[in-house]
Amino acid sequence: MSRKRTIVVNGKEITLLPRPNQEDYISLTDIMKSFDDEFAIYSWLRNRNTVEFIGVWEELHNPDFKGNEFVRFKSEVGLNTFNLTPKKWIEATNAIGMIVKSGRYSGGTFAHQDIAINFCYWLSPTFQLYLIKEFQRLKEEEAERQSLEWNVRRIMSKANYRIHTEAVREHLIPPRLQYTKMEGLYFANEADVLNMALFGITAKEWRQQNPEAKGNIRDNATAEQLLVLSNLQSLNAKLMKWDCDQEQRLQILNEAAIEEMQILVSSTSLKQLPEDEKKKLGRGKKGE
Repeated sequence: MSRKRTIVVNGKEITLLPRPNQEDYISLTDIMKSFDDEFAIYSWLRNRNTVEFIGVWEELHNPDFKGNEFVRFKSEVGLNTFNLTPKKWIEATNAIGMIVKSGRYSGGTFAHQDIAINFCYWLSPTFQLYLIKEFQRLKEEEAERQSLEWNVRRIMSKANYRIHTEAVREHLIPPRLQYTKMEGLYFANEADVLNMALFGITAKEWRQQNPEAKGNIRDNATAEQLLVLSNLQSLNAKLMKWDCDQEQRLQILNEAAIEEMQILVSSTSLKQLPEDEKKKLGRGKKGE
């Protein structure tokens, strides 16, 4: 289940519902309660501008949106008999911009932040501004925490890089080539053993596939991938000490990477990651 969070706007607690695409949905029910108007959502949905807005939003973001039903609603809006509820809109048009959840304490109507902000503006432009400010503050704090976590992981992987390079030098590089330019080839080769085990691709192949990206494959890794990379560096150093050949080490490292990634992906702290990121985290050998 998605973990809910809240923001406080003008002293009122508003629930946020994280979605798989990492975009928060905001509780329209909580916003409505802030104005002591139990019919606010229904009144808002009877407005022509609202129907046009949420319809165009779906057309821009939802490939499965049923536009013919949207046209029907637009033709009916304004009539005295016109009545539209979030549930009716979702079921008729296959909309994704709003969600209706059941439950005494966790239920209610939630909407994508774009739609929720439109609802706030309809209710009170002033309240809308306060909500945007508080929402932006939350996102800035989250981005700062994520950046800090990534930097910590990067430092860890760089720290273990020294352990890894010393193991390569001791167990793989001939003494006559140590501390010469030639040893760089050995380091690069072993770095790609780790890349293959974790990312399923070499550094050169990644660069060819991502010519516009800044930095290298590891600079673009997630915090979780960097954590596993740090572990793989230590493991590979031990495997070299135990005289495992490269093919054996790649197999063992790949199995370890997959196992650790699966554990991380299934952990509570990662449940909010988008599906494409989870696939990246769990990537195994090339071609899998």
